[in-house]
Amino acid sequence: MPIATPDQYKQMLEAAYQNHYAYPAINISSMVTANAALKGLADKKSDGILQVSTGGGGFASGLNVNDQALGAASLAQHVHEMASRYDILIALHTDHCQPKAVEKFLMPLIEISEERAAQGRPTLFNSHMLDASSLPLKENLDLALPLYERLARMGMMLEIEAGVVGGEEEGAAGGHGARSEKLYTTPEDMMEVYRRMQEVKGTYLFAATFGNVHGSYKPGVVQLRPEILRDGQEALRSSFGADAHFYLVFHGGSGSEKEKITETLEYGVVKMNVDTDNQYTFTRAVAEHMFRNFDEILKVDGEMGNKSKYDPRSYLKAGEEAMAARVGEACDDLRSAGKSILQETTVG
Repeated sequence: MPIATPDQYKQMLEAAYQNHYAYPAINISSMVTANAALKGLADKKSDGILQVSTGGGGFASGLNVNDQALGAASLAQHVHEMASRYDILIALHTDHCQPKAVEKFLMPLIEISEERAAQGRPTLFNSHMLDASSLPLKENLDLALPLYERLARMGMMLEIEAGVVGGEEEGAAGGHGARSEKLYTTPEDMMEVYRRMQEVKGTYLFAATFGNVHGSYKPGVVQLRPEILRDGQEALRSSFGADAHFYLVFHGGSGSEKEKITETLEYGVVKMNVDTDNQYTFTRAVAEHMFRNFDEILKVDGEMGNKSKYDPRSYLKAGEEAMAARVGEACDDLRSAGKSILQETTVG
């Protein structure tokens, strides 16, 4: 199945919201990690989201080119080709574009989509994220709305964030203190986001913060408060009517307590970013290959080694397999397994 159409993407989000599950949003930075994400989702019969950050795009373009937008476009083209061989829906997204990177990263990708749309072709991506959470809320939304309007004309979506996700992701550094008030979006801010975003007719995703932190931490370091999401959704309904709600995004999902993940699904989380856990799982499999085959990988004492062991394909396949399994675990945690809107079968 090709990449989801705008209508299918909206159906995905609404199905997740109504039935209290979420899609794993998997960061990719190479063809191998893209293939791992596709395999993991397909093995679980789950729709999902593949996303490219500025750093991922830069890496994909190679050391000499180092063009974040070009690398992201190249990965998106690869996913368009590979997704046509699968029977699940995939949405393509960009992750964590800070204001300083809008002109060099987002704008070229938006222009490619506009050109494709004018030709009657699918847009390159389905949605983009503007991470202007470091700005005061008014400035954040003043920057977001023109982008949202431009994307909505093509049926694309925008993801925005208010509040600060702790840790660091692609240079977006927040606080690490579990009690930092900036890690928790207020109901008042959530209502202001909803009010302003109504200025554009379209669909958007909102990353409200509830203590979530990028990266993985030991138990007890991160103090998640999912009730903040509940209270914000209730405030919307009180102020804007019974149908008012956000499609919420859970950033910093790696390493989170499973009961907390489950609780967020009841409050409208439809997308959870999973990156750090996948990075570790992929690298762990590569490291195991190296340690197990150490004498054959290196040409020691004039020996020739074993080509089948030092061929990069041998250990990258191991990484792909391991990452795909971790993506499948995320599908189980988020209750998206067996729920592709293209299929009626379920996974037990």
